[in-house]
Amino acid sequence: MDPKPLDLNGLIEDLLTMLTRLLGEHIVIRFEPEPSLDLIYGDKTMLEQVVINLCVNARDAMPEGGDLVLETHDVTVDEACKKHPWAKPGRYALMSVSDTGHGMDAATIQRIFDPFFTTKEMGRGTGLGLATVYGVVKQHQGMIHVYSEPGMGSTFKIYLPLAPGEVSTGAKKDRPQSAVQGGREVILVAEDNREVLEFISETLRNFGYTVVEAHTGAEVVAIMEKDPGIQLVILDVVMPEMSGWEAYTALKAMRPEVPVLFMSGYTENVVHTNFVAKSGCRLIQKPFTPEKLLHEIQKILQEKSGHP
Repeated sequence: MDPKPLDLNGLIEDLLTMLTRLLGEHIVIRFEPEPSLDLIYGDKTMLEQVVINLCVNARDAMPEGGDLVLETHDVTVDEACKKHPWAKPGRYALMSVSDTGHGMDAATIQRIFDPFFTTKEMGRGTGLGLATVYGVVKQHQGMIHVYSEPGMGSTFKIYLPLAPGEVSTGAKKDRPQSAVQGGREVILVAEDNREVLEFISETLRNFGYTVVEAHTGAEVVAIMEKDPGIQLVILDVVMPEMSGWEAYTALKAMRPEVPVLFMSGYTENVVHTNFVAKSGCRLIQKPFTPEKLLHEIQKILQEKSGHP
């Protein structure tokens, strides 16, 4: 490794022309950079290989064509995120690579970084691309997390540590947030992942909220039909039995006054979450901290009540 302070946005921008030729005209590439991204500390050549490998992997998941979205953000991972076994607290530059391909099931996700593991037919892949990505990220003391559902594409999130004492010109400062507040409202939480559901429910109950749990989109609709006391719905974008959009449409037909907060591991710029912006609802991206979740709930309930 030859690590130096690096502008991750510039590194990606320099690769876009080559990526367009490499991936083919059937892949539409979009780059959504954070304007004043903090500098990272890394090896330029190795990180270029990470970007290329992730994009080639996305292309192979979209043989008929599709959308590829690259995004960057400044993020802070705090102590609460240690509930996730892959997470380490700190400040990072986050690079997300999202595709609209065939997606992966949980069993496949467990193995994708194993050397020589591949789901491609014989002669079409070595199984080393994602293993190389994983190795480079770990050499940089970074983190990698994958969110995917069968038929719903994938989002790879790469967290890279910031350069010590170095920030890009005009880099934004962390904005102070108001104190976390609780409430007494009844909140319906719909999430098919048991661990995530337990995390959200525990957080809300600790701050005074009453929680009703659902595991599928169909359960959400059934509960809303029977329970007039629900005051807010937290709904995963991808749900079994009903999609996030289908569940939302049913909720709005029954109880248009009840606000909805969507959550997803996909970023807000990918096709699977486009409907959230159109609906006027908020989207919180996984993984999130208890403080982030509580602040989003606080904003939504304040808007509903008409108070700033």
